[in-house]
Amino acid sequence: MRWPQHRLEERAWNPRQRQGSRADRTLGRITVSIPAPIADLQYDTIGAVARTHEAAVIAIARLEAGFGEHLAPLGDFLLRSESVASSKIEHIDAGWRAFGKALAGGKASDEAKSQLAAVKALIAMVNAAGTGPITLDSLLAAHRLLMAPDYYSARDAGRFRDVQNWIGGSDYTPIDALYVPPPPELVSELMDDLLVFANRTDLPILAQAAIAHAQFESIHPYTDGNGRIGRALISAILRRRGLTQRVTVPLASVMLADTGRYFAQLTGYREGRADEFVEYVAIAAIHSSEAAADSARALAELPAHWRAVARPRANSADESLIAALLDTPIFNADTAQQITGTTDTNAYKALARLTEVGILEVLSAGKRDRIWAATDVLAELDALNAAIGKRTAEHR
Repeated sequence: MRWPQHRLEERAWNPRQRQGSRADRTLGRITVSIPAPIADLQYDTIGAVARTHEAAVIAIARLEAGFGEHLAPLGDFLLRSESVASSKIEHIDAGWRAFGKALAGGKASDEAKSQLAAVKALIAMVNAAGTGPITLDSLLAAHRLLMAPDYYSARDAGRFRDVQNWIGGSDYTPIDALYVPPPPELVSELMDDLLVFANRTDLPILAQAAIAHAQFESIHPYTDGNGRIGRALISAILRRRGLTQRVTVPLASVMLADTGRYFAQLTGYREGRADEFVEYVAIAAIHSSEAAADSARALAELPAHWRAVARPRANSADESLIAALLDTPIFNADTAQQITGTTDTNAYKALARLTEVGILEVLSAGKRDRIWAATDVLAELDALNAAIGKRTAEHR
């Protein structure tokens, strides 16, 4: 259906300092892209887009009903997968093991801390959306969580930008930029408009989430963190509308598998091709939901496999740890002692036995703050991303 394309407007460029090439230093005018207001626009899927959208909603509902209720750990598993994939799109990739150290409170790299912050931001947005409207306060609070590890971004955390930003091109000016968002003085008004759209209940659910994401990315309201918060907005709307209650659809893994296509689809939205972007997100939802269901089945089979390998005694510390591994696949010694309800010595002996048979691996080997992880769960995280990537490649 018809959707308004962005308006292009020429503006004066007044840099705060003169840096870069001669072209950068002499730039005097730029062309900004201004999204149309969408708060009151109607959107209905038709034809092939409608059929794909329906299939996607069914795939998400099947994942939620089939596994979300009966495999509680799947929720955390998918949430972490989605957050880490979203960070990877921004070239922030610490690896699962480094991320695990950060998750368990160990000494971690800046990238791992950033990935953990993305998890916290997504949790905050989804939880808030599950209890009421998606608000400006919830978006800003999530942004503060996301940017907390970055000392240099502290000034801009939890607030809209007051400068002109751009995507691609020069580091110093918007010259040769791939996209120049609206000027800062329009951001607040455009975000108010977007939030009205995001909280409506008369729109096709996944289409609403897709369009809200594309509009958010087009506004680009923050100096940094726009991609991760914008992708989290999709999950927040799905939770707000009740399509999901426990699971997070790992859509970012599809976008990560072919970032060129993802960015091209965003460009198409700005040119008025909303149908194409809705269909793109719907197909992504189908691929990611089906792959997530496969991961859910694999996870559900792990406890029996672990017991067959370790042969723990009934009511032993080993059995207690195995029973808790899906819920807590990454943990430190204090957590292990809480799970087993035993002394340090017995807990460490159980950890050593499970490590020896390959159920656990040590992520942080220092004498203090040692961290363990369930090997098979980490492997399944990689398998999920690979499976989504394969499905995405086959659909090109």
